[in-house]
Amino acid sequence: MRAASTPRVQPAPRHSQGALRAQRALERHFGPSRLLVGEEECAPYRRDASEAEGEMPAAVVLVESAADIELALRAASEARVPVVPRGGGTGKTGGAVPVVGGIVLDLRSFGRIREIDPREHLAVVEPGVVLGDFRAAVARAGLFYAPDPSSRVACTLGGNVATNAGGPRALKYGVTGRHVLGIEAFLMSGQRIFAGRRTQKGVTGYDLASLLVGSEGTLAVFGEITLRLLPPPPATLTLLVPFERMAQAADAVMDIVARGLGPTCLELLDLRISGGGILAELVGPELGAALTGTEALLLIEVDGSEQECEARAGQLRAACRARGAQDDRVAWQADQRERLWEVRGNMSATLRRTARHKLSEDIAVPRRCLGRLLDELAALSRRREVRSVAYGHAGDGNLHVNFLWDDPSEAPRVQAAIRELFELTIALGGTLSGEHGVGVLKAPYLPLEQAPELIALQRNLKQTFDPEGLLNPGKIFPRVSG
Repeated sequence: MRAASTPRVQPAPRHSQGALRAQRALERHFGPSRLLVGEEECAPYRRDASEAEGEMPAAVVLVESAADIELALRAASEARVPVVPRGGGTGKTGGAVPVVGGIVLDLRSFGRIREIDPREHLAVVEPGVVLGDFRAAVARAGLFYAPDPSSRVACTLGGNVATNAGGPRALKYGVTGRHVLGIEAFLMSGQRIFAGRRTQKGVTGYDLASLLVGSEGTLAVFGEITLRLLPPPPATLTLLVPFERMAQAADAVMDIVARGLGPTCLELLDLRISGGGILAELVGPELGAALTGTEALLLIEVDGSEQECEARAGQLRAACRARGAQDDRVAWQADQRERLWEVRGNMSATLRRTARHKLSEDIAVPRRCLGRLLDELAALSRRREVRSVAYGHAGDGNLHVNFLWDDPSEAPRVQAAIRELFELTIALGGTLSGEHGVGVLKAPYLPLEQAPELIALQRNLKQTFDPEGLLNPGKIFPRVSG
């Protein structure tokens, strides 16, 4: 929170009269400690964890309660000023970037765990709760919350719901939406609704809670969220399996899936950088292992009873060795498993050490197409003369394809390669986003996957919730020319 004595920088004159009216109305309620209006204070909100950069917001509201959301939305609605909800700012597609300025609602301080109910296996949380903190609190209560995106130390539950975030455990437990029972939501007018339920089953009316999940802040601003919890698995085992060739690892993934061996997580790490370079010398020291001659790693996790874990681990190891796997490593202890998962979680940061710029595209394809996707990715990287590397959730066909470059002159080739990747993904029967959402960066490509009639129907749904188009404009849908 900003100290009240911090000198205020007057807003830039480019902000609209409506934005300035909304700012004055908000100042009367929030005061200088919870309303940021200076360019220096507002500048960090122009970006998230993606390469997107938006306009300078006219003001940033540090939200602490549902009443704050209601008041801010009413003030912005009356002044016809856009509003951008924002959680931890960890998004990869520019979903929290204010593309037309307006008011940003920073929801991180609206972050209390309201309830954890061990009898009903549910929790009620405010949207600013950090995922890692929530998982720890749930564990202390003897329960388990499965979604685990790699940004768990900073991402918020509201942001997870807004993007329908996934993570490695989505293979067994599903993405965030499977664990959402109900959502308190605020429409642009400030009207408050509750969609969903507190019961484990319920089919009354339209499933508006599921509609709100993944809506990326374009339909409503989230208040309290009701989440489903699970009993914790009694034991967990993690395998790290190296392969000399990427094709062997891809074949092993298919064998594991085809045989129904049921791992909790099945992650693929490509140690090659198509277009030049290899990651083995960076990843090896983090693992405390030599990876010379290794092109790919599979990180596999199983959970259940100890006997079930041992049995499934044996089957998984046999399936990998049948495809030419090198010696594997088995980790039972929590600290050993965490070290392995840290390497996976640090992949994005590791890649950033190899280039000045990085874009990550989380496409998903049918699992049988993984090998072909990786081969075609290498070919297009050579053809476009760009560097790329893929890793991610191979068990459900969701890979994070990263493009790396140093010089601005390379950017047009990278953009051409991204479009070609998306066209390839759709040709293989895949989808443009497995878990990161569409945001602003993928919005121009939506017509590659969805028919005009479907896009128009979704635009109509947004208009029903947000008639003036003020909630997080510029996201999901391509801009309409003219």
